[in-house]
Amino acid sequence: MVHVEVVDARILDLIEPEVEGTPIASGFVFTEGPVWIEEDQCLLFSDLRGSKRGRWSEADGCTVVATDTNKANGMTCAIDGDLVVCEPASSKVVKMSRDGTGRDRTVLASHYGGKELNSPSDCVAKSDGTIWFTDNTAGRRNDISGIKREHSLDFRAVYRLDSPGALKVVSDGFDLCNGLCFSPDERYLYVADTTRCHIVRIELGESGTLLGEAVFASGIGTFDLDEGYVDGLRCDEYGNVWVTGPRGIWIFDPDGHHLGVIPVPEVATNLTWGGPGSTTLYVTATESVYRFGVKVRGAR
Repeated sequence: MVHVEVVDARILDLIEPEVEGTPIASGFVFTEGPVWIEEDQCLLFSDLRGSKRGRWSEADGCTVVATDTNKANGMTCAIDGDLVVCEPASSKVVKMSRDGTGRDRTVLASHYGGKELNSPSDCVAKSDGTIWFTDNTAGRRNDISGIKREHSLDFRAVYRLDSPGALKVVSDGFDLCNGLCFSPDERYLYVADTTRCHIVRIELGESGTLLGEAVFASGIGTFDLDEGYVDGLRCDEYGNVWVTGPRGIWIFDPDGHHLGVIPVPEVATNLTWGGPGSTTLYVTATESVYRFGVKVRGAR
């Protein structure tokens, strides 16, 4: 039986000490970008390196709903219920119907300041309808996770997308900005800076303006690709931050105190909540996707 690594006993209010992840999908190359589709009671996820999009539901099991996805990575649901997808190989953020097939794919963002985006990585929707996403250079380094080519922009940033093509830089002080999520009250935006092994917390004003930013949690591993690293992250309903890291999912309280680690059998890449009552944690992890029963719901 696998045991949760307890650093602070409060973690046991969030998850059972002997939790066990159940694999629900396997045989992929590199799973990422999980998003729960409430209307269809299903999970969509990316096979980034396999350039596929998978779908899982309790009723239908696992199927592939799209191929040639431009090495799609992070995904989120827009306020209108459509699917928003980051595509590292095309350097675009796109939108499509929630079935994920991409037959009605349209482009939301492709350039900033007249230059092509580098490699959109992950995205999240705010309750006001804006889309926020990270743009790094990982999809330009090789043909495995994107298409090898020169960088277009000389910085790596978090963007706010107010409407198609209308981009604003929120913050550009990252080495490799990756996963991101809002706090339950949307006062804070958390961003994973993968190679620096830490999480940055950005404080936002009511209009989405930046009020300040600081490192929220650091020392999350050493960027060992075989052990696990800072990548995808989500907040639960109480504002605790759950993030991928060495050995599995690390949990921090709203003040940045480390509570412990949920072990995952493979290197974890991202996570999201879903299922009945939103009390199931879905984790993408290299070749597989796992689900964990937890005691807390995801934020919004």
